[in-house]
This record gives sequence, structure tokens and C-alpha cells, in this order.
Amino acid sequence: MNHPLRFGIITLQYLSWPTLVEHWKAIEALGYDSVWIADHFVTNPVKDAWYDGWTLLAALATLTSTVRIGTLVTNFIYRNPAVIAKQAMTVDHISQGRLELGIGATSRRDLSHRMLGIENWSEAERVQRFREVIEIVDQMLRQEETTYAGRYYQVTQAAMRPSPMQKPRPPLTIAAHGPTTLKIAAQFADSWNSYGDFNASPAETLAITRQRSEMLDEYCLKIGRNPFEVRRSFLAGLSADRPFASLEAFYDFVGSYHEIGISEFIFYYDTTDFEPDQCMDRAMLERIASEAIPAIRAKESS
Repeated sequence: MNHPLRFGIITLQYLSWPTLVEHWKAIEALGYDSVWIADHFVTNPVKDAWYDGWTLLAALATLTSTVRIGTLVTNFIYRNPAVIAKQAMTVDHISQGRLELGIGATSRRDLSHRMLGIENWSEAERVQRFREVIEIVDQMLRQEETTYAGRYYQVTQAAMRPSPMQKPRPPLTIAAHGPTTLKIAAQFADSWNSYGDFNASPAETLAITRQRSEMLDEYCLKIGRNPFEVRRSFLAGLSADRPFASLEAFYDFVGSYHEIGISEFIFYYDTTDFEPDQCMDRAMLERIASEAIPAIRAKESS
């Protein structure tokens, strides 16, 4: 399966509501394939303002009409998996079938544990919980009624009516970096997302991403799944890469990752969290859309 190149933008919700609305409308008008929102209880370090991800996603879905929308990624620490499934179904309808459902395993660094009085799980428990969450969400979005008895989560005759607009369910993006979570992605993901590693050099990030993608291939083959069924997605901005230093830097960045199988690129827009050239400003947002992406796609189709 040859996945066409896709380019998406992620916005962070410490921006004001009017600013987020303006950004999402502009991103859609410029022709980007997808636009994403984060989903944490707060950001770390804590900022003065931080809105809830799924509430924002539902509201912003009503103000867009063509662009794919999603969470990168849904935080399951304080969300029951059955509720995640119900939220996803609802937003899939609100958006007329444009939802991309992202879920990740979170980490011990997440302030949700302390702020909400939730035990900070061991890594083994976190991963097992993650698997159960994915299994419940996957089942509930595919069928009208689900009963599931896991170690940490149980649902009994959980009803899903109406069913999602997208069949068999909205596409599932799983963020995974270790062997166990990559095995979960191999079984359930329509798309696998990675960010490399915090503050890693460009060469280290590329090598890490290639290694993880190869591990995903291996795990897919072990369960009899074609590895090419899983789209490979990369969230730029958390490593030391500088893809927006120039258009040439952007071409080099996309080309390097496309060579190792990445077909979806998601970039941060309008954030003070990163060094210059790690995220887009408005001028680069427009140049990438009007110049770089058309050139890359023309080359790909030639």
C-alpha cells in the first residue's frame, strides 16, 4: 500500500479561542490535509491558560468543513475508554466523518496524575492499561454493543448508537515508541506516530525513527499483518531539527523522512515553546502551503 504524502498542523490550546478559530480556518483555507489539537489536562510547565482538547475539537469541527481533524494524542489517564469512544463517535458526526483519533500511552511526567489524584502508574501498568484502552475503543467504535473484562477496565453491554460515520471506524493513530506499545500499534493502528526523541540531533532522530519503523514492520509480520497497511506519521518540533530555516531545509527534512517510509508530517504552528525554525510562523505556513507542498507532490507524481 502506497500512502500518499499528507501534511498537517498542530495547534496548542494556550492560545485564545478567537486565535484558535482564526488559525484553524486559515489552515483549512491553505489546503493542509489535517489539523490537530493536543490533549493534556495542563501543559508542562503550567501556562496561564490551557483549554480541554476534546471540547475544543468538537467546537472547531463546526467551524471547518473539509480538513481532517484530530487529537495528537488523546490522554487516557483521566478519560475512561468508553467515554473516549463516545466522544470520538460524536465528533465524527459533528465533523461529517473527518475525525482522526489519536491515542498515546502518556508518561510518568504527565501532571494529570498529581493534579487529579490519580496514582502514577508503573510503566508496566501504564502499558497494560494502554492496551486495554485501545482494545475497548476499537471494539466500541466497530460494534453497537461491547462487553469487555480487563484487569483495569471493564465495560458491560456498552451501547454505541449511532455508530460512527466512518466505517469500520474512524482512523486510529497510535503514538508508540517502545517495543510493547509498538506491538499494540502493529495490531490496531491505521497510522503510527512518532516524534523521535526530545532534543535529539537531526541524525539521531532520523536513526531512531527508522529503527522504530523497522520494529513496527517486524511486529506486523509476526501477527500476519502487511506492514504497509500502517501509515507512518512524524510529529516535528520536539527534536533539534530546523525544517523551517528555509524552503531548502524543509525539502531536505521531508525527503529524508520520506526515504525511511514516513508519509505524514505534522508541524507545530504559532508556539513559543520551541526554538526558531522548529515551528511555523504565519509567513512560513503560507509559503509551505503555496510553494513547498505543491512542488513535493508534483515531484512525487512524476
